[in-house]
Amino acid sequence: MMKKQTKMFKRVLSMALLLGLAMNSITAVAAERFAYEEITLKELEKGYAEGTFKTEEVVKAYLDRIGIYESNYNAFTMMNAGALQEAREVDRRRAAGEKLGPLAGVPIVIKEAVDVAGFPSTFGWAPLSKELGGIELIPEKDAPVVARLKAAGAIILGKTNIPAFSSDGTRASSSWAGDTYNAIDRKLVPGASSSGTAMSISGNFAVLGIAEETGGSIQNPAAAQALVGIKPTFGLVPNAGVVPLAGSTRDVVGPHARTVHDAAVMLDVIAGYTAEDAKTVASIGNIPKKGYTSKLNPLALKNKRIGLYGPGWLGEELTSETQKLYDRAVKELESQGAIVVTDPFADTEFAEFAKSSGSIGIESIVYDMEQYLKRLGPNAAIQSVDELIEKTGETPSALARYPEALKNPGAVPDLSTFTEIRTKYLHIFNDVLDQHKLDALVFPQMYKETPLLHSEDKIADTTVPEINIAGVPLVTVPAGYYKSGSPFSIAFVGKMWSEADLLGMAYDYEQATRHRVAPTLVAKP
Repeated sequence: MMKKQTKMFKRVLSMALLLGLAMNSITAVAAERFAYEEITLKELEKGYAEGTFKTEEVVKAYLDRIGIYESNYNAFTMMNAGALQEAREVDRRRAAGEKLGPLAGVPIVIKEAVDVAGFPSTFGWAPLSKELGGIELIPEKDAPVVARLKAAGAIILGKTNIPAFSSDGTRASSSWAGDTYNAIDRKLVPGASSSGTAMSISGNFAVLGIAEETGGSIQNPAAAQALVGIKPTFGLVPNAGVVPLAGSTRDVVGPHARTVHDAAVMLDVIAGYTAEDAKTVASIGNIPKKGYTSKLNPLALKNKRIGLYGPGWLGEELTSETQKLYDRAVKELESQGAIVVTDPFADTEFAEFAKSSGSIGIESIVYDMEQYLKRLGPNAAIQSVDELIEKTGETPSALARYPEALKNPGAVPDLSTFTEIRTKYLHIFNDVLDQHKLDALVFPQMYKETPLLHSEDKIADTTVPEINIAGVPLVTVPAGYYKSGSPFSIAFVGKMWSEADLLGMAYDYEQATRHRVAPTLVAKP
């Protein structure tokens, strides 16, 4: 594992040198406090507008910081060699008075599973890693979310590490690039599968990051690393050009950020209909006219009715320390004027139905993978599931579970059972919220603290896979720390398309409590 991390550091460092960063510059930065630590979008935009900051200087500072710490945290699978050149172009356009996008000059990172034209897409899987002797897949066009971010002026610093096929919600250990480490404490799991994105944002390697979720992969790493994460309504954000686990049923793309405001701005950029992803037609008419920042105010919780976690939801008991932290969070909600309702799912069949239904929806993976591979373009090294298996000499375990589908990967899967289960989930969910006149649910995101990286424990989330199957949105917000230093987070959950309302309430809570503390990174000796 150490060998893999050393190799990763050499790759990042060589890229830094390629971009003209000298070692003495990196050493100098290491001795000082990072100038842009915890900087918000508003602060960055103000600096650009007033001429205090130049995009090139900001991007170089982030690359310097990555050069110092990356070898000890392993957040990236590759770096963007053109980042400084792109930054200079933003500076030129700004100086010329040209109209710029809402994220102009903002350093961001992209989850490895999301296609960036010209950058390798490895799925986190060794047989597709050129560095390990595998086949290199180079997408010919950006995923729609990446195209939107580029159009908004964001500067992509690199792509971030994931477990193989994103099929782990706790750690990135199965990645060809090895483990990613938690920015808060290297001993803790980073959360997955958006492990590298969460580390990059929590560790101040970038300002914003793209994460993606099938079953906890946005919320788990956000909660584990004291971040704001938005798991959007299914169909709000396009997931075309994203390596699928359940592209037809559950996969969603969303932001990781350090503040609710910044996450909301990123959601504004990436949300909405595109012909490249038919599912997003459902978003038409369901995006707020004034955007996802329109309801951010410090009074958003006043008189809101909030449903609390209880046995009626899952039946999983919180640990004593988690309960104390959650009780404090509830009091904080009440101090902002919220009205809380204890265990609104009591006396419903929700917990029993969730247990009996299991984690359904992944059965579309073979078909979804076929569509993804076709999208890579005619010059891609692999363009079908059959070619993937033939050329790598392996059937990925994520696909091998569906041998019948592998006989005809292009056949549209039968999703009638999934549709029935999603329908029932939504009927119960919506009925409970309506019956109790709830504006949202607020749960502890985990029922016990984040496990240690080298243990066998998994993240004990309270909302996976239930919200993924239902397709409803969730926003994580930092809510304190355990005695061990592990982060504690709460999750705001609501009906489909309620992101703006959830973000408003999450913002009120965040501004009233300000629980997030910037982690102190440790460089390798």
